[in-house]
Amino acid sequence: MKEKITIQEIAKLSGVSVSTVSRVLNNSPSVSKEKRKRIQDVIDKHQYTPSVFARGMIHRQTKNIGVILPDISNPYFVSLVAEIQKCALEQFYSTIVFNTLLAGPESDKTKHHLTEEDYLRIVLEKQVDGVLVLGGEIDKEVLYESYVTALNQLHKQVPVLVIGSKREELDCLFVERDLKKGVTTLVTHLTALGHRDIGFIGGEQGVKITTSRVDAFRSALSNFSHPVRNEWIELTDYYVPAGYEALMRLVERSPEDLPTALVAINDSVAIGAIRAMKDKGIRCPEDIAIVSCDQFLNSDFQIPRLTTIDQHNEYLGKIAVLQLITAMNGEYEPTVIKHQPELIVRESCGATK
Repeated sequence: MKEKITIQEIAKLSGVSVSTVSRVLNNSPSVSKEKRKRIQDVIDKHQYTPSVFARGMIHRQTKNIGVILPDISNPYFVSLVAEIQKCALEQFYSTIVFNTLLAGPESDKTKHHLTEEDYLRIVLEKQVDGVLVLGGEIDKEVLYESYVTALNQLHKQVPVLVIGSKREELDCLFVERDLKKGVTTLVTHLTALGHRDIGFIGGEQGVKITTSRVDAFRSALSNFSHPVRNEWIELTDYYVPAGYEALMRLVERSPEDLPTALVAINDSVAIGAIRAMKDKGIRCPEDIAIVSCDQFLNSDFQIPRLTTIDQHNEYLGKIAVLQLITAMNGEYEPTVIKHQPELIVRESCGATK
């Protein structure tokens, strides 16, 4: 079997230097079209595939990106990590996922001996070139001083990018989700369908995503002169059982005085609430319409299909990886990038197309 061609041989056959071949392999624009074509022809002819490890050694990089998240079973993180890994591979990077297990419907923090601060220290032992932080402690309204110190210290050693709201006490790079616009869009949509009595379910107190969305919900109701009823705001959690529990609480508290529509913090909570409606003999959307702030996989296969907000995780994941790689290459600029959520209208809101 023929031995695999080397980068030095490609350079010799192309009549260029090894560094020029390297620039082509790294998609650098600083190579003439004529030279690039000559090199690419040799690469294609010999079916050359660059070694990620070798390239990392040349640039003193491991070509590894660390990803820290609190619960890999959460559909939001599943879809986001999938996009991150896809984009990273396209850029010849591997990802090492650190699932802290500090969140989830069955989580019990007393069982865990490691904190997120511990993971911030452990990640460096795996020789990563940069770190992505997705949720967890970073999403809390109040951050522990020790956590802030640990994250800033990590950022001094390798670039750290957070997908979340900008925190002034942190020096990291941020990609922000628009946490409020989707809620306002949903309330506007429900209002157009004739709803005034609207409730909010899911989420957790003390967590920034919940606080932001509840604030946006209250503000949107007020703007339309709808009643703002605290008893119709049930904060439970982010998972299917939490949606079930929230709907049950509403019914048990006042079965004759229920909202005609609900905004769920995500699709999982909406699914749980719809199951509870079924158990209580409540029709969706005829009796209570429901919409969701965060689309997850397969929401269009639920019964009824969920009206939801597509947060475009494919965009978030891609932007996060590219921004982090830029920082790892020494071109760091503290930038906040926002993206726009999109309303997806389906059956659960009662709209007819």
